[in-house]
Amino acid sequence: MEERPEGDRAVGGGSGASGGDGASGGDGASGGDSRPVAGPSRGLPVGRRTVLGIVGAGALGIVFGAHVQSGLTRVLDALHGSTIADLVPGGGGFVLYTVTGGYPAPPAGFRLTVDGMVARPLHLAVPDLEALPATRLTADFQCVTGWRVDNVHWVGVRLTDLADRAGVLPGATAFHFRSFDGVYTESLTIDQARESGAIVAYSMLGAPVTREHGGPVRLAVPTMYGYKSIKWLSTISLVDRVQPGYWEVNGYPIDAWIDGRPPDVHP
Repeated sequence: MEERPEGDRAVGGGSGASGGDGASGGDGASGGDSRPVAGPSRGLPVGRRTVLGIVGAGALGIVFGAHVQSGLTRVLDALHGSTIADLVPGGGGFVLYTVTGGYPAPPAGFRLTVDGMVARPLHLAVPDLEALPATRLTADFQCVTGWRVDNVHWVGVRLTDLADRAGVLPGATAFHFRSFDGVYTESLTIDQARESGAIVAYSMLGAPVTREHGGPVRLAVPTMYGYKSIKWLSTISLVDRVQPGYWEVNGYPIDAWIDGRPPDVHP
């Protein structure tokens, strides 16, 4: 998922698709007047034409700047309440994408599970994560639909450190992520997790990750489009092969590098 934070954060061309605040998993500060997308039925992706329309409209804003983006907003005001008006960058408000039409509440006694091909499965409450060595990072958040939020601040635990703590078994090559929304999933190879600097975040923009933005914990993958940054993270499983996530099954690329390659790879 993806989302757009509130406040005076810059929005332009940048980094993120869903599950993170891109397609359905996302980022940004928490939500004053933010509201769930009114669009598709539970568990169904936004249609191909809608996605292409969003991407095209977002690209206009990037190429031609604020004038076109403000004009787009005026047009979309007439469509207030529709899926298009809520999803297109510049469509008004602080946009949060969700594939279920709402912001799920964490289950009582929430604990993040790390399981699968590990020697020591983990079940971690937020205070358990906060007690581990913290990674702090600042990165632009880029949505695959075109908008970007600059300088998003994150605090969390490096994904590969959690895997090491659980004891990765021979043959494991990838992570499979599940959201407690009951629908959204994502994936990263172990190499992608290491190269991207992905973290399990419990803080963003100086405060705990809010429910609207995927809390209590979510993934933050700073060098990939936002749909990799799954929100409402409940389970991290080590697996022997990549299992395509929600949007990847529906046509998004598994390799979601914003620059087309890992950050340490040069042409």
